[in-house]
Amino acid sequence: MVGELCAVLQLPQSTVSRHLKVLSDQNWTQSRRHGTANLYRTILDELDATARKLWVLAREQTNGWPTVQHDEQRLLRHLREKQKDSQAFFAGAAGQWDKLRSELYGSRFTSAAMLSLLPSAYVVADLGCGTGPLTAELAGYVKSVIAVDNSPAMLKAAQKRVEDLESVELRRGDLEALPIEDESVDAALMVLVLTYVADAQAALREMARIIKPGGKAVLVDLLPHDRDDFRRQMEQRYLGFELDAVQKMLGEAGLVDVNCRSLPPEPNVKGPALFLAVGSKA
Repeated sequence: MVGELCAVLQLPQSTVSRHLKVLSDQNWTQSRRHGTANLYRTILDELDATARKLWVLAREQTNGWPTVQHDEQRLLRHLREKQKDSQAFFAGAAGQWDKLRSELYGSRFTSAAMLSLLPSAYVVADLGCGTGPLTAELAGYVKSVIAVDNSPAMLKAAQKRVEDLESVELRRGDLEALPIEDESVDAALMVLVLTYVADAQAALREMARIIKPGGKAVLVDLLPHDRDDFRRQMEQRYLGFELDAVQKMLGEAGLVDVNCRSLPPEPNVKGPALFLAVGSKA
Protein backbone atom coordinates (compact mmCIF):
# COMPACT_ATOMS: atom_id res chain seq x y z
CA MET A 1 0.00 0.00 0.00
CA VAL A 2 1.09 3.57 -0.59
CA GLY A 3 0.86 4.39 3.11
CA GLU A 4 3.18 1.54 4.03
CA LEU A 5 5.70 2.60 1.42
CA CYS A 6 5.62 6.15 2.78
CA ALA A 7 6.37 4.87 6.28
CA VAL A 8 9.24 2.66 5.13
CA LEU A 9 10.81 5.16 2.74
CA GLN A 10 9.98 8.23 4.86
CA LEU A 11 8.69 10.08 1.82
CA PRO A 12 5.49 12.08 1.32
CA GLN A 13 2.53 10.32 -0.28
CA SER A 14 2.59 12.54 -3.35
CA THR A 15 6.18 11.51 -4.12
CA VAL A 16 5.53 7.79 -3.62
CA SER A 17 2.34 7.90 -5.69
CA ARG A 18 4.11 9.72 -8.51
CA HIS A 19 6.91 7.16 -8.63
CA LEU A 20 4.45 4.25 -8.47
CA LYS A 21 2.58 5.66 -11.43
CA VAL A 22 5.78 5.82 -13.45
CA LEU A 23 6.65 2.23 -12.52
CA SER A 24 3.13 1.07 -13.35
CA ASP A 25 3.09 2.88 -16.69
CA GLN A 26 6.37 1.19 -17.61
CA ASN A 27 5.02 -2.26 -16.50
CA TRP A 28 7.42 -2.64 -13.58
CA THR A 29 4.55 -3.12 -11.13
CA GLN A 30 0.97 -4.41 -10.97
CA SER A 31 -1.77 -3.36 -8.58
CA ARG A 32 -5.07 -4.70 -7.25
CA ARG A 33 -7.79 -3.14 -5.15
CA HIS A 34 -7.93 -3.83 -1.42
CA GLY A 35 -10.93 -2.01 -0.01
CA THR A 36 -10.34 1.66 -0.76
CA ALA A 37 -6.60 1.20 -1.27
CA ASN A 38 -4.36 -0.26 -3.99
CA LEU A 39 -1.87 -3.04 -3.34
CA TYR A 40 1.26 -2.97 -5.51
CA ARG A 41 3.68 -5.74 -6.40
CA THR A 42 6.75 -5.92 -8.62
CA ILE A 43 6.68 -8.31 -11.60
CA LEU A 44 10.39 -8.95 -12.03
CA ASP A 45 9.84 -12.48 -13.34
CA GLU A 46 7.81 -11.04 -16.21
CA LEU A 47 10.31 -8.38 -17.28
CA ASP A 48 12.30 -8.74 -20.48
CA ALA A 49 16.03 -9.43 -20.33
CA THR A 50 17.07 -5.79 -20.73
CA ALA A 51 14.81 -4.59 -17.93
CA ARG A 52 16.04 -7.34 -15.61
CA LYS A 53 19.64 -6.35 -16.28
CA LEU A 54 18.77 -2.74 -15.44
CA TRP A 55 17.12 -3.86 -12.20
CA VAL A 56 20.14 -5.96 -11.18
CA LEU A 57 22.52 -3.09 -12.02
CA ALA A 58 20.47 -0.65 -9.95
CA ARG A 59 20.47 -3.03 -6.97
CA GLU A 60 24.23 -3.51 -7.22
CA GLN A 61 24.92 0.22 -7.44
CA THR A 62 22.72 1.15 -4.48
CA ASN A 63 23.41 -1.85 -2.24
CA GLY A 64 25.81 -0.04 0.08
CA TRP A 65 23.95 3.24 0.36
CA PRO A 66 23.17 4.12 3.99
CA THR A 67 19.71 5.35 2.97
CA VAL A 68 18.89 1.97 1.43
CA GLN A 69 20.16 0.15 4.52
CA HIS A 70 17.94 2.27 6.74
CA ASP A 71 14.99 1.62 4.45
CA GLU A 72 15.64 -2.13 4.72
CA GLN A 73 15.67 -1.95 8.51
CA ARG A 74 12.34 -0.13 8.55
CA LEU A 75 10.96 -2.64 6.04
CA LEU A 76 12.00 -5.62 8.18
CA ARG A 77 10.39 -4.06 11.25
CA HIS A 78 7.22 -3.39 9.29
CA LEU A 79 7.08 -6.98 7.97
CA ARG A 80 7.54 -8.40 11.48
CA GLU A 81 4.58 -6.35 12.64
CA LYS A 82 2.46 -7.59 9.74
CA GLN A 83 3.33 -11.22 10.51
CA LYS A 84 1.64 -10.90 13.87
CA ASP A 85 -1.71 -10.82 12.12
CA SER A 86 -1.61 -12.79 8.87
CA GLN A 87 -5.40 -12.86 8.90
CA ALA A 88 -5.36 -9.27 7.73
CA PHE A 89 -4.17 -10.42 4.32
CA PHE A 90 -6.68 -13.22 3.99
CA ALA A 91 -9.51 -10.97 5.10
CA GLY A 92 -8.80 -8.78 2.10
CA ALA A 93 -7.99 -11.58 -0.35
CA ALA A 94 -10.68 -14.11 0.59
CA GLY A 95 -13.09 -12.98 -2.10
CA GLN A 96 -10.59 -13.64 -4.88
CA TRP A 97 -8.25 -16.14 -3.19
CA ASP A 98 -9.06 -19.10 -5.47
CA LYS A 99 -8.42 -17.03 -8.61
CA LEU A 100 -5.29 -15.44 -7.13
CA ARG A 101 -3.84 -18.79 -6.03
CA SER A 102 -4.52 -20.34 -9.42
CA GLU A 103 -2.88 -17.41 -11.23
CA LEU A 104 0.20 -17.53 -9.00
CA TYR A 105 0.73 -21.26 -8.60
CA GLY A 106 -1.47 -23.09 -11.12
CA SER A 107 -3.55 -26.10 -10.05
CA ARG A 108 -1.44 -29.22 -10.50
CA PHE A 109 0.15 -28.91 -7.07
CA THR A 110 -3.22 -29.81 -5.51
CA SER A 111 -3.39 -33.15 -7.32
CA ALA A 112 0.26 -33.82 -6.55
CA ALA A 113 -0.31 -33.22 -2.85
CA MET A 114 -3.31 -35.58 -2.71
CA LEU A 115 -1.63 -38.29 -4.80
CA SER A 116 1.30 -38.19 -2.37
CA LEU A 117 -1.06 -39.60 0.27
CA LEU A 118 -1.13 -42.93 -1.61
CA PRO A 119 1.13 -45.61 -0.13
CA SER A 120 4.19 -45.88 -2.37
CA ALA A 121 3.99 -49.71 -2.28
CA TYR A 122 0.55 -49.79 -3.92
CA VAL A 123 -0.20 -51.67 -7.12
CA VAL A 124 -3.07 -49.84 -8.84
CA ALA A 125 -5.27 -50.92 -11.75
CA ASP A 126 -6.52 -48.24 -14.16
CA LEU A 127 -9.47 -49.98 -15.82
CA GLY A 128 -10.48 -48.50 -19.14
CA CYS A 129 -7.31 -46.43 -19.21
CA GLY A 130 -7.94 -44.86 -22.64
CA THR A 131 -4.95 -42.82 -23.73
CA GLY A 132 -3.42 -43.10 -20.25
CA PRO A 133 -3.59 -39.65 -18.61
CA LEU A 134 -4.57 -41.06 -15.22
CA THR A 135 -2.11 -43.94 -15.58
CA ALA A 136 0.76 -41.54 -16.22
CA GLU A 137 -0.18 -39.33 -13.29
CA LEU A 138 -0.47 -42.24 -10.87
CA ALA A 139 2.80 -43.83 -11.94
CA GLY A 140 4.98 -41.36 -10.09
CA TYR A 141 3.36 -42.07 -6.73
CA VAL A 142 2.84 -45.85 -6.49
CA LYS A 143 4.88 -49.02 -7.05
CA SER A 144 3.19 -49.95 -10.30
CA VAL A 145 0.12 -49.32 -12.45
CA ILE A 146 -1.63 -51.97 -14.54
CA ALA A 147 -3.59 -50.19 -17.25
CA VAL A 148 -6.27 -52.09 -19.17
CA ASP A 149 -8.25 -51.13 -22.26
CA ASN A 150 -9.89 -53.09 -25.09
CA SER A 151 -9.10 -50.54 -27.82
CA PRO A 152 -5.81 -51.03 -29.71
CA ALA A 153 -5.89 -47.37 -30.80
CA MET A 154 -6.27 -46.17 -27.20
CA LEU A 155 -3.50 -48.47 -25.98
CA LYS A 156 -1.19 -47.25 -28.76
CA ALA A 157 -1.76 -43.65 -27.65
CA ALA A 158 -1.27 -44.67 -24.00
CA GLN A 159 1.99 -46.41 -24.90
CA LYS A 160 3.40 -43.18 -26.31
CA ARG A 161 2.40 -41.35 -23.15
CA VAL A 162 3.95 -43.82 -20.70
CA GLU A 163 6.86 -45.21 -22.73
CA ASP A 164 9.40 -43.74 -20.31
CA LEU A 165 7.58 -45.01 -17.19
CA GLU A 166 8.96 -48.39 -16.11
CA SER A 167 6.28 -48.82 -13.44
CA VAL A 168 3.43 -49.01 -15.99
CA GLU A 169 2.18 -52.18 -17.67
CA LEU A 170 -0.41 -51.93 -20.44
CA ARG A 171 -2.74 -54.86 -21.06
CA ARG A 172 -5.46 -55.32 -23.65
CA GLY A 173 -8.70 -56.79 -22.36
CA ASP A 174 -12.39 -56.35 -21.67
CA LEU A 175 -13.62 -54.95 -18.39
CA GLU A 176 -16.05 -57.87 -18.05
CA ALA A 177 -13.07 -60.29 -18.16
CA LEU A 178 -10.00 -58.48 -16.88
CA PRO A 179 -6.55 -59.91 -17.69
CA ILE A 180 -5.49 -59.47 -14.04
CA GLU A 181 -5.07 -62.12 -11.34
CA ASP A 182 -7.42 -62.46 -8.36
CA GLU A 183 -6.70 -60.17 -5.41
CA SER A 184 -3.48 -58.83 -6.95
CA VAL A 185 -3.95 -55.03 -6.75
CA ASP A 186 -4.31 -52.68 -3.82
CA ALA A 187 -6.71 -50.33 -5.59
CA ALA A 188 -8.63 -50.13 -8.84
CA LEU A 189 -10.07 -47.15 -10.66
CA MET A 190 -12.75 -47.03 -13.33
CA VAL A 191 -13.07 -43.42 -14.50
CA LEU A 192 -15.63 -42.43 -17.16
CA VAL A 193 -15.81 -45.99 -18.43
CA LEU A 194 -18.90 -47.73 -17.05
CA THR A 195 -21.32 -46.04 -19.47
CA TYR A 196 -19.50 -47.82 -22.33
CA VAL A 197 -19.61 -51.33 -20.86
CA ALA A 198 -22.30 -53.75 -22.09
CA ASP A 199 -22.62 -55.51 -18.72
CA ALA A 200 -21.95 -52.91 -16.02
CA GLN A 201 -22.54 -55.36 -13.15
CA ALA A 202 -20.06 -57.86 -14.59
CA ALA A 203 -17.42 -55.13 -14.91
CA LEU A 204 -17.87 -54.15 -11.27
CA ARG A 205 -17.63 -57.79 -10.16
CA GLU A 206 -14.36 -58.06 -12.09
CA MET A 207 -13.05 -54.89 -10.46
CA ALA A 208 -13.85 -56.34 -7.03
CA ARG A 209 -12.27 -59.69 -7.94
CA ILE A 210 -8.81 -58.27 -8.65
CA ILE A 211 -8.64 -56.12 -5.48
CA LYS A 212 -6.89 -57.43 -2.37
CA PRO A 213 -8.93 -57.71 0.85
CA GLY A 214 -9.09 -54.24 2.35
CA GLY A 215 -8.24 -52.62 -0.99
CA LYS A 216 -10.14 -49.73 -2.54
CA ALA A 217 -12.35 -49.40 -5.59
CA VAL A 218 -12.96 -45.96 -7.08
CA LEU A 219 -15.62 -45.29 -9.69
CA VAL A 220 -16.34 -42.00 -11.50
CA ASP A 221 -19.06 -41.74 -14.12
CA LEU A 222 -22.14 -39.87 -15.31
CA LEU A 223 -25.20 -39.07 -13.26
CA PRO A 224 -28.57 -39.64 -15.01
CA HIS A 225 -29.35 -37.18 -17.81
CA ASP A 226 -31.74 -36.90 -20.75
CA ARG A 227 -29.26 -35.87 -23.45
CA ASP A 228 -29.63 -38.77 -25.84
CA ASP A 229 -27.82 -36.77 -28.52
CA PHE A 230 -24.81 -36.60 -26.19
CA ARG A 231 -25.01 -40.35 -25.52
CA ARG A 232 -25.10 -41.14 -29.23
CA GLN A 233 -22.31 -38.68 -30.01
CA MET A 234 -20.10 -40.32 -27.38
CA GLU A 235 -21.36 -43.82 -28.31
CA GLN A 236 -22.24 -44.58 -24.70
CA ARG A 237 -24.67 -47.35 -23.72
CA TYR A 238 -26.28 -45.63 -20.72
CA LEU A 239 -27.73 -42.22 -19.87
CA GLY A 240 -25.84 -42.20 -16.59
CA PHE A 241 -26.46 -44.03 -13.31
CA GLU A 242 -28.57 -43.31 -10.24
CA LEU A 243 -26.53 -43.18 -7.03
CA ASP A 244 -28.76 -45.76 -5.34
CA ALA A 245 -28.28 -48.12 -8.27
CA VAL A 246 -24.49 -47.64 -8.17
CA GLN A 247 -24.40 -48.37 -4.46
CA LYS A 248 -26.45 -51.53 -4.96
CA MET A 249 -24.28 -52.75 -7.86
CA LEU A 250 -21.05 -52.19 -5.91
CA GLY A 251 -22.50 -54.06 -2.93
CA GLU A 252 -23.56 -56.96 -5.10
CA ALA A 253 -20.07 -57.00 -6.59
CA GLY A 254 -18.64 -57.72 -3.15
CA LEU A 255 -17.63 -54.27 -1.95
CA VAL A 256 -18.45 -52.82 1.47
CA ASP A 257 -18.46 -49.37 3.06
CA VAL A 258 -19.64 -47.96 -0.26
CA ASN A 259 -19.98 -44.20 -0.42
CA CYS A 260 -21.55 -42.48 -3.44
CA ARG A 261 -21.87 -38.75 -3.99
CA SER A 262 -22.39 -36.34 -6.83
CA LEU A 263 -19.48 -34.11 -7.82
CA PRO A 264 -19.97 -30.35 -8.21
CA PRO A 265 -19.79 -29.40 -11.89
CA GLU A 266 -16.69 -27.52 -12.96
CA PRO A 267 -17.00 -24.15 -14.71
CA ASN A 268 -17.37 -24.19 -18.48
CA VAL A 269 -17.71 -27.98 -18.84
CA LYS A 270 -20.21 -29.16 -21.45
CA GLY A 271 -20.96 -32.75 -20.44
CA PRO A 272 -23.43 -34.14 -17.87
CA ALA A 273 -22.71 -34.03 -14.14
CA LEU A 274 -20.57 -36.75 -12.57
CA PHE A 275 -20.57 -38.89 -9.44
CA LEU A 276 -17.83 -40.46 -7.32
CA ALA A 277 -18.25 -43.85 -5.67
CA VAL A 278 -15.72 -45.50 -3.34
CA GLY A 279 -15.86 -48.95 -1.78
CA SER A 280 -13.59 -51.46 -0.05
CA LYS A 281 -12.96 -55.17 -0.63
CA ALA A 282 -14.29 -57.09 2.36
